[in-house]
Amino acid sequence: MAVKPPLSELPIKTAENGFYRGFSVNVTVISKIIISLLVVWCIVWPTQAGRILGDWNAAILAQFAAWYIWVVTAFVIVCIGLAIWPTGGRLKLGVEGEKPEFSNFSWFSMMFGAGIGVGMLTWAVAEPVAHFKNNPSVIQGITTALDADNVRTAYVWSYLHWGLGAWACYAIAGLSLAFFSYRRGLPLTIRSSLTPLFGKALSGNLGHVIDIVAVVATILGVAQTLGFGVEQFVAGLTRIGIGGLAHADGSATTLGIIVALLVIMGASTLSALSGVGKGIKWLSNINMVLSIFLLGFFIIFGATFFGASAFFVGIWDYLVALPWLSFNVYASDGVEGSESFLLAQWQGWWPVFYWAWWIAFAPFVGLFLARISRGRTIREFVLGAMIVPSLMCFVWFAWAGGTAIDLELNGDANGVILDAANGDKIFAMTEFMLAPIAQALAWGMAVVIVVLLMTFLVTSADSAVLIVNTINAAGDEGPKARPHIVFWGAALALVVGGLLISGGTGAIQTAMVIGALPFSIVMALMCIALIKAIWNDGRREAAGVASTIDPETSTMPAE
Repeated sequence: MAVKPPLSELPIKTAENGFYRGFSVNVTVISKIIISLLVVWCIVWPTQAGRILGDWNAAILAQFAAWYIWVVTAFVIVCIGLAIWPTGGRLKLGVEGEKPEFSNFSWFSMMFGAGIGVGMLTWAVAEPVAHFKNNPSVIQGITTALDADNVRTAYVWSYLHWGLGAWACYAIAGLSLAFFSYRRGLPLTIRSSLTPLFGKALSGNLGHVIDIVAVVATILGVAQTLGFGVEQFVAGLTRIGIGGLAHADGSATTLGIIVALLVIMGASTLSALSGVGKGIKWLSNINMVLSIFLLGFFIIFGATFFGASAFFVGIWDYLVALPWLSFNVYASDGVEGSESFLLAQWQGWWPVFYWAWWIAFAPFVGLFLARISRGRTIREFVLGAMIVPSLMCFVWFAWAGGTAIDLELNGDANGVILDAANGDKIFAMTEFMLAPIAQALAWGMAVVIVVLLMTFLVTSADSAVLIVNTINAAGDEGPKARPHIVFWGAALALVVGGLLISGGTGAIQTAMVIGALPFSIVMALMCIALIKAIWNDGRREAAGVASTIDPETSTMPAE
């Protein structure tokens, strides 16, 4: 059978005039309706929304925990396999001879800032401390909570959640989008990544559904990140002396939520209007510099040797445990309080929640990674988008979280860090370290962290707005009409605000886990489609048939 050129045209109907000119009306309007209904429901009927979302979340965690665990494991295997596969690893995400648009520093900065950077400021301290207090080994009586024998186990779980699995979710989405958009010339939208499986049928309703699922997952995934960020931003403002924004327990008041969202989303909308090459690039570079400064503080003045041990020993323990952790699913016996019940409950709270979060975040980060990775090889992409960011996360967890654990373990902190809210832990720790020297230093460090947090949040939010508009515009990366950028900026703020008011970050977490489920199926199909496409490209190369677009005409060259 003759080897045929790949599909290089996927027409998606867009409006030719009017308010939605250049946008797919089906995708844009239905996405807006779904998000608007969610906002109204959570704000007008917060109690009902919180209860129903909670019931749905419990059902999903009970029925689909194994699916989330195993599908993310599959993503890791596929990414590593593509990188080492000779046929796949050397392929460019673009045409032959094309060079990357951004330097490695800017590429890493944007990738880390938009992907997980904001989470570092909350969880690099909070998560190792949380697992130091409780994890499956503690539940099973193997290690002791808040004791030295539990440190290594705490880091295994921390590295699991923020390591290869997280970045594999992003890498699969980014690889698929870049491969089919920049090699095939297909629209830069989620549906294009499934063309080897469904072909031209994706021009119609099937493609619309896939893109709508991606938009909703993106909004909910980014809302989860912003929800944590808003709580921490308010904690930081309180630390630097702005009162009235937080309750006595450290949680944000309604006023605090509104103020934080006005600042963050206002700045992010302005940045989004300037595009990737200007606002987002410069913000990413700024937050990378500030991140290096803050991290350097923990490495030099924190628990230097404790952190080094947590980094190197932790990575070894993580890699040794990874095969088992990647497939293990705790099954509950249904008896509340039993060991199996607690283990299954803990897995739902932590690994399953994180896998859902990364999957919901994947259409946004994946499409963003695709946009900034054109011209790189698949092998380079996997190493850059999966291995390097994982190591960066490990560095943060080792020295920031390690400093917190060391201060509590040796009794110096005496519960100051343990008792603080998750978002406030990094502020509590830096104040404990610096206040005895000079209160002004503690205040100044709090300001640095608030500024860094804001740049991370703005980078994530403005990137999300641009990505959502790109999907709605059938993959058009060009400038968008201001009203659409403003709408999605406001919609994202209202989703975060509505869910926080109706049930705090728990409500956002619930909505995100629900929204991630359908997109996890799309991502599994992406893996199959990408492998099939690369395999066929190898056959085309052997037969002398072109598999990339002609850069001069943006179409497949003639045989």
